Amino acid sequence: MSRYIKDPQAVLDFVVDWSLWLATGETITASTITAPPGITVDSDTFTGTTVTYWLSGGTLNTAYNIVNHITTSAGRQDDRTDLVNSQNR
Repeated sequence: MSRYIKDPQAVLDFVVDWSLWLATGETITASTITAPPGITVDSDTFTGTTVTYWLSGGTLNTAYNIVNHITTSAGRQDDRTDLVNSQNR
């Protein structure tokens, strides 16, 4: 689990690197980002080995679990969770 601090006023990108988990030649074919109420996923994209998502908002002094669920070219599925703490910076 990666941990980040995000100011509630900031709009930031976060990257999930799946390259060490993927088998040789395997790629990401689908990705979803799930966030709880209070923080907004503005957009997300993926390449063969990484997922990038943009967050905005967040309630001050609140921690959010942001979940990235992927499917791969080999049919495998897995999740990675990032912990994003909303704090003044």
